[in-house]
Amino acid sequence: MKRAVVILCAVLLLSACAGDRPTNLGVINGNLAACPDSPNCVSSQASDERHRIEPFATGDDPEAAFTRLVEIIRSRSDATVIDSTGTYLRVELRTTLFTDDAEFLLDRESRLVELRSASRLGYSDLGLNRRRIEEIRRQLQGRE
Repeated sequence: MKRAVVILCAVLLLSACAGDRPTNLGVINGNLAACPDSPNCVSSQASDERHRIEPFATGDDPEAAFTRLVEIIRSRSDATVIDSTGTYLRVELRTTLFTDDAEFLLDRESRLVELRSASRLGYSDLGLNRRRIEEIRRQLQGRE
């Protein structure tokens, strides 16, 4: 009985690491939400170097590139699509203990996909969001 209580407590504690789904995400006036002050977020729309990451280039066919991005995300075992339209994609990305939120926004005119990826909890993510986005970029470019 004591062991069952310990296991239950551990499961409840670990499930709390997922955090609540943010309510401030989505496209507002053509922009994604700003990153918080903590270093556990990257955004192609950020102006500061700590949070800034380059958007994805789509080449001559933005719609095809965005469709490919959606396919890449859907094929990932760590990803759950929360919202998907022809120009916006919102996903939850999981690690063993934590859940991160990522958004991708197609800008057809500039032929770019603006993006944001942030941890729900904690202060530092030890660069995980940046590494994950760069991994997705390599897949989108056909280099992985």
